[in-house]
Amino acid sequence: MKTHRLRRGGIMAALAAATVLVSAAPAYAEPGDGSAYGAKVDVQLLGQDAVQAGPFAAASTEGPTQNSFAGVNLPGVLKTGVINTEAVRDDESGAVTAKASTTDVEITLLKAALKEAGVKLVEAVCTATQEGVKGSTQLVGANLGKLGDVSSTPAANTELAVKLPGVGNIATVILNEQIKNKDGSLTVNAVHVKLLGDGLVGAIGSGDVVVSSATCGPAAPPIPMASGAGLWIGLGLVAAVGLPAGVYVIRRRRGATTEAAA
Repeated sequence: MKTHRLRRGGIMAALAAATVLVSAAPAYAEPGDGSAYGAKVDVQLLGQDAVQAGPFAAASTEGPTQNSFAGVNLPGVLKTGVINTEAVRDDESGAVTAKASTTDVEITLLKAALKEAGVKLVEAVCTATQEGVKGSTQLVGANLGKLGDVSSTPAANTELAVKLPGVGNIATVILNEQIKNKDGSLTVNAVHVKLLGDGLVGAIGSGDVVVSSATCGPAAPPIPMASGAGLWIGLGLVAAVGLPAGVYVIRRRRGATTEAAA
């Protein structure tokens, strides 16, 4: 009977210790991820070879967390200046920030329709915290010709139609495109040009051009170790169960010694 009690006490002490260890395990495997790039092109212009290039200056929370590129030069499609990107996370809070900045952008494939299609700076930002995931776009010195004035901080998913006389819409320019992904992350494309050439007579081509893209979230902070009430409850169980078992063993041994002496 005494042996049974001793084993029972030892098992309960082990379970209590396990409670502390389980409390120390992180609630999530790792924080959220993030990524960014400066430009990506996948178009088929009429009478020309397909152009597929990028993503340029790709960065991610898995590394490299920062990247840069001297400039893109795809004749008849896109020309840019310096690109800078970053995607970082705070392992303590799980917060993620992804950003892509592209300078001196010329969307040359739209110049025939718009006369002007340039932006001095195109920036996309995505941030994920415990409050949620959000994104924004900033355009500095935007001149899109016939499309008129463009806000420096366009609303999410602002769509502008690019038209040719006698043809109609040949492209859609989406500013501050925000895409909510199935995994809970958010993708922000500062400028997304979609050519509507499939089956359209007079179109200039088909495909997509994205300038400055950032993806992040959701935030998922680790719990580095047990703390607060959970820690003290676990330690209390160890003290309440493990200590009496130890005292019993000591008393039992002393009793055995006394009997032997007798």
